Amino acid sequence: MACSAARLPHGRREQVMERTQDTEGRRIYLVGVGMGAIGTLTLAGRDAIAASALVIGAPRILAAAADAGLIDVDATRIEAVRTDEIVRLLTETDATRASVLFSGDIGFYSGATLLEQRLSALVESGELSAEVQAIPGISSLSYLCARLGVPWQDAYVVSLHGRLGNPVGVVQTHEKTFFLTGGATKAQDVCRDLAGAGLGHVRVCAGERLSYPDERLVRGTAAELATMAFDDLAVLLVLNPHPIRRPAEAPGIADDAFVRDGRTPMTKQEVRALVVSKLRLRSDSVVWDVGAGTGSVSVEAAFAASAGQVYAVERDEAALALLEKNRERFSLTNLHIVAGVAPAALRGLPVPDRVFVGGSAGGLDGIVDAALAANPRVRIVATCVTLETVGTALAAFGREGMTGLEVIQVGIARSREAGPYHLMAGQNPVYLFSAEGTDAS
Repeated sequence: MACSAARLPHGRREQVMERTQDTEGRRIYLVGVGMGAIGTLTLAGRDAIAASALVIGAPRILAAAADAGLIDVDATRIEAVRTDEIVRLLTETDATRASVLFSGDIGFYSGATLLEQRLSALVESGELSAEVQAIPGISSLSYLCARLGVPWQDAYVVSLHGRLGNPVGVVQTHEKTFFLTGGATKAQDVCRDLAGAGLGHVRVCAGERLSYPDERLVRGTAAELATMAFDDLAVLLVLNPHPIRRPAEAPGIADDAFVRDGRTPMTKQEVRALVVSKLRLRSDSVVWDVGAGTGSVSVEAAFAASAGQVYAVERDEAALALLEKNRERFSLTNLHIVAGVAPAALRGLPVPDRVFVGGSAGGLDGIVDAALAANPRVRIVATCVTLETVGTALAAFGREGMTGLEVIQVGIARSREAGPYHLMAGQNPVYLFSAEGTDAS
């Protein structure tokens, strides 16, 4: 029965690895080293590093591995973090074993994902002859929850490290939320946002410099932690015992739930449900709602994309006032109001993956152009009520660069009382156009 290299004394393990190099082809290891302290590195990861003639990683990670004696004294160490540079190094080296080190777990907001894709493509094309092996590490999520004695399989995970997010929205709608913080968004910033939105009471645990000798766990309410300062290497677990179980997963908020002025147009409940369905929103979608009116679609989209962002573009002053009131009514911090005329008002907005056009004021062509220029794969949905706009939309959505054109007509009738009877009153028919960019590049 063959012995496992992981069970041998370190010297014998190295000998087994050396013989493996002689009998097998080239291998590249993508190693998750855990939290930072080398104790969170698995035995498989240790063996891979020890067997590698080339070890690549960020300076902090390489230093920790070297200090722990995991890197062979004859191995080449190169500090690199950019995917392009790492790919170049791996394609140019003649080392039969190479390791690329990543903090945390390689499947948890890690640069290993993109690197693995790039290397696999080179292997498939024949440009690289090697086996790429991924070795997971201990993630900050599993580590913190283990320290707290809390299961994490039901946690909603959000990274705010170099990313735009909506912490209030996700905490409002989830019982257990885990945040990676750092860079421009610190742990205390998240707690301030929660406290400012009326969620100062939710329970928070901040984990700072996890696994290091100076590790710190701080428990309290969001309001309490908002007054503190935390290191860049900090994560948060937020517990909200009473999350909003809203009709976000089942769009169609009642029309009378919105603030209205009797003049500004509003996409009605039944049509709005179809619009949200046709948009195919994800939880992290970035949405442009052009010609937002009262903001009924913006509100639905902001609920559905609780970890995303919605930009409601409107030119009418009365409508802008309604938008602000409805944003406040539903406490949607991920709904942003943009005053101006489209398509000019769209310049500079974050890149969308979904666009809804509820009102174009004759500028539909330009709006579609702006959306495709920002994201060639964007999905666009528009509603039309006049035959003239239907013709314009047919041309705009049927152009080169768009695919999957779908047009439906919706006719809604609502009951009304007539003495002791109920009659059905038909609403104006609405046309729904939807299509996606083809990413011609």
